[in-house]
Amino acid sequence: MRTDSNQIPMVKLTNTYKRFGDTTVLEAINFQAAKGEFISLVGPSGCGKSTMLKIIAGLYAASEGEVIVDGMNPKDAREEMAFIFQEANLLPWKRVLQNVELPLKLRGESKERRLETARKMLELVCLSHALDRFPWQLSGGMRMRVSIARALTLAPHVLLLDEPFGALDEMTRDNLNEDLLRIHARDQWTAFFVTHSAAEAVFLSNRVVVLSANPGRIAEIIEIDLPTQRTAELREDPAYLNYVAKVSHAIRTVH
Repeated sequence: MRTDSNQIPMVKLTNTYKRFGDTTVLEAINFQAAKGEFISLVGPSGCGKSTMLKIIAGLYAASEGEVIVDGMNPKDAREEMAFIFQEANLLPWKRVLQNVELPLKLRGESKERRLETARKMLELVCLSHALDRFPWQLSGGMRMRVSIARALTLAPHVLLLDEPFGALDEMTRDNLNEDLLRIHARDQWTAFFVTHSAAEAVFLSNRVVVLSANPGRIAEIIEIDLPTQRTAELREDPAYLNYVAKVSHAIRTVH
């Protein structure tokens, strides 16, 4: 989905700064994303990608400027969002189904409703066969699928993903990228995805935001004009490879 200038943005950052003590981590961030957009954040280590995600999530307060999520400040919009971290962060003593239903349990949903929703989300991520397993019985990719299912039980309007596939092998990562786009096509949440991989950013995104470091600023925004339906075959397409080269070059040359 492309940004419609006439559409109210789902997420909007206006002249946003983040400082930790005397250190400015993010400087003058101006950006907005429409409902259903998939945005990837890339850039060198220390450029503020994860910090930007946490400001949108309301985990950090902006030092200056305005952040609006679905018409609200981030703290008021927390129930509209879900956050997927680098680690799956599953409770090792609980089975898969129990891990996935947990957010709804914390919200006070009935047992019948939360188990029904958890089973549906696990089916969506192709883990219906693993409901009764413990996290230690799962591969890294399966644990991350559980983490995605857990986040999706909240029916988020905004999904924030902080390099969730970075520790996985290439084949598992590629498969999860394809599954994530399949779910996104169904549910149309707005996504902000942090990655160090230009190839992953291009495959997933409508737009790739390149941040420079010290302090973090938006150096470039690259529109990805590729088909909405993206399959494994796209990775061999010259247009895709050209975008990967463009994003890689932008990351290497930012200051």
